[in-house]
Amino acid sequence: MSEKKETPRPSGASLYESAKKIYPREIKGRFATLSKFATLSLLGLFYGVPWLMWNGHQAFLFDLPVRKFYLLELTLWPQDFPFLALLLIIAALSLFFFTALAGRLWCGFACPQTVWTEAFVWMEQHTEGTRSQRMKLDKAPWSWNKLRRKGSKQILWLSFSLWTGVTFVGYFTPIRVLGPELLNFSAGNSAIFWTLFYGFATYGNAGYMREQVCKYMCPYARFQSAMFDKDTLIISYDEQRGEPRGGRQRSVDPRKAGLGDCIDCMLCVQVCPTGIDIRDGLQYECIACAACIDACDSVMDKMNYPRGLVRYTTEHSVHGDKTHILRPRMFVYASLLLLLIGGLVTAMATRTPIILDVIRDRNSLYRELPQGMIENIYTLKLINQHNDVREFALDVVGVPGISIDGVPERIVVPGGGVRSLPVRLRAHRDDAYGVLEIEFTVTALDDPSVLMREDSRFLGPTP
Repeated sequence: MSEKKETPRPSGASLYESAKKIYPREIKGRFATLSKFATLSLLGLFYGVPWLMWNGHQAFLFDLPVRKFYLLELTLWPQDFPFLALLLIIAALSLFFFTALAGRLWCGFACPQTVWTEAFVWMEQHTEGTRSQRMKLDKAPWSWNKLRRKGSKQILWLSFSLWTGVTFVGYFTPIRVLGPELLNFSAGNSAIFWTLFYGFATYGNAGYMREQVCKYMCPYARFQSAMFDKDTLIISYDEQRGEPRGGRQRSVDPRKAGLGDCIDCMLCVQVCPTGIDIRDGLQYECIACAACIDACDSVMDKMNYPRGLVRYTTEHSVHGDKTHILRPRMFVYASLLLLLIGGLVTAMATRTPIILDVIRDRNSLYRELPQGMIENIYTLKLINQHNDVREFALDVVGVPGISIDGVPERIVVPGGGVRSLPVRLRAHRDDAYGVLEIEFTVTALDDPSVLMREDSRFLGPTP
């Protein structure tokens, strides 16, 4: 048996092959319409939400300097971090659920990389023309027409990217203040840096890197196969129906000619934003945008063949087996999602809009006062998580005859504000020997059901 000889690599040849530019072709169809609707809706939400106002403040604002997160009527504080962690767990589990159910729907219709790339491609088509015109323009020598078209595209891209950077920073800095400051060149260095940073990231990722982000940078593309099974809805080419491929006239009967329904027009490849051939089977580069389905269906309509040569289906269905959409893993994911969502909603609904921190003075264990009194000093930080001004009353229990000094009967705290109070607790030494457990209670005067308790210790002389 002869051994296969390897072709020697030329001296100095590079092992790296640069990525070829992909020119996705425009296509119309039901999935293309759905993609446009999703893109416009998500972009509209992203750029519009920061301008919404709610009770005098920005409706959605992650104000990091003051450590407040405004979500409509809700104000979250750093102490509410478990809610954010739970929300992230729900988001991850939702991704697992929908991936197991219908593949990479997130990638094809809702991923920011897909949404912004779609917007940049629209601007490119508007300035440089159709797929064939763009390819011809790139190969043509520089001229006034090429400079005008390329320059117009760059102006649109840069403007859109800068707007994206401003909007993103507007979720962390009040956008109605940020906008005028940027125009007047009075914004802080941090705001300017992050505006330019996210603007540049948008420009690079959506304008140039595009499918490279999905192929090489996104970790989701690598582990998605672990969530797929033979009952997962994926975009597939019906090989049994389509093979063998070959061109023919519309009037030719493919069965008599010994051909399948695929006419090998390559339209499914031309519309693919990642440049793959869906007929080669499931590939990690496929983002499930379904452009190939619209392209193939349009060809099938012209040839008077049934639609669905390329379609959303399952591996079981392609091979003629029964598909089980409702399977054990779907019930497990759904049950966990419902449990976590229910827990989050319940926790948010029963959340007490008061935060009480008790800090005991560490400089002295206790002070002995006249008439046999023992005094401990504390600092109380009271946070009103409600948006309206509220009045509170303070009480303490745990030591017989304990009294509070230095605190007004009505503690006024503005909405979303913090008030720090020095508190002196006094008890007779006969009742305050050793270390005693005490409990502070803060109660809203307008609603006694709104209260917060915090444990601490009262120190006295050793018996």
